[in-house]
Amino acid sequence: MLAKVRKIIHQADPEIVEEWKWRGTPVWSDSGIVCTGETYKNVVKMTFPKGAALTDPSGLFNSSLDGNVRRAIDLHEDDKVDETALKDLIRAAVALNHNGKSKPKPRRPNNKL
Repeated sequence: MLAKVRKIIHQADPEIVEEWKWRGTPVWSDSGIVCTGETYKNVVKMTFPKGAALTDPSGLFNSSLDGNVRRAIDLHEDDKVDETALKDLIRAAVALNHNGKSKPKPRRPNNKL
């Protein structure tokens, strides 16, 4: 399942960077973390750190729904993945990262004489 998810993520955003952090957890980033792919005995958990700010018209988020910020998708080995919806969600997370970047603070004029 993790291999399938990895392929979908890279198809959704060919510029995405994949790193392995936190004791071997894959982390995909583009202007910030897009999602992680924690692997457990019976599930791959895709966690979107800004998931609560994303629209999810296909209802992919099925875990970590109580938090104010993150959302997750639990995928089991035999689950059928809605690739189109997942790609849309990944692209939305990337767009949020690009649009949510803090802007440089304006410089204050030097009023000293």
